[in-house]
Amino acid sequence: MRSTVLTLVGICLLVGAIAIAALTFYPVVSQEISYRLKPQSSLRQVSLSGEKPDSLLPVDKEFGIVIPKIGANAKVVANVDPYDAKVYQRALTEGVAHAKGTAFPGQPGNIFIFSHSSANFFEASRYNSVFYLLSKMEQGDEIILAYREELYTYRITDKRIVASSDVSYLSGASPEPTLTLMTCWPPGTTFKRLIVRGQLEGI
Repeated sequence: MRSTVLTLVGICLLVGAIAIAALTFYPVVSQEISYRLKPQSSLRQVSLSGEKPDSLLPVDKEFGIVIPKIGANAKVVANVDPYDAKVYQRALTEGVAHAKGTAFPGQPGNIFIFSHSSANFFEASRYNSVFYLLSKMEQGDEIILAYREELYTYRITDKRIVASSDVSYLSGASPEPTLTLMTCWPPGTTFKRLIVRGQLEGI
């Protein structure tokens, strides 16, 4: 009798662990599959008017980010304190976050936009979905920011993985208009940070 109970408990624990893993990594796996199956023709041009039938319209023209290669299209919540977990986690339920004190499109300096994973696995699936595929980006790929009804195109110049304690990309000033994107790495964890940097096109 006792062995039967222990067996049932073991089965329940195993099923529970599998369920947690599935709920945690389903967003990652589903977006990975979608990315691999996506035809190259889906890499559409970004437009504010949507006049062209195949154009991609930013979800927020006042402050939004579009990354055609990975299908990211999100609102950017401005002036978010990156050191206050309650503040930035609330912002990340709406989109991605612009770090308070960094530049805005059209200004000199570095724009810092981030999408953290949170402390537990269930919230990681909720908060970090926009930048799950950021690791697919390569040098020369484009990132478009929509800001106050204007479009700003950045070309990727650098991508790297850094320690979670490295804040140099957040605090570092830049004499040129640059863009830094940050998310947690690997997806759904808080172990390290993936940094993608780009420069404003045409300067």
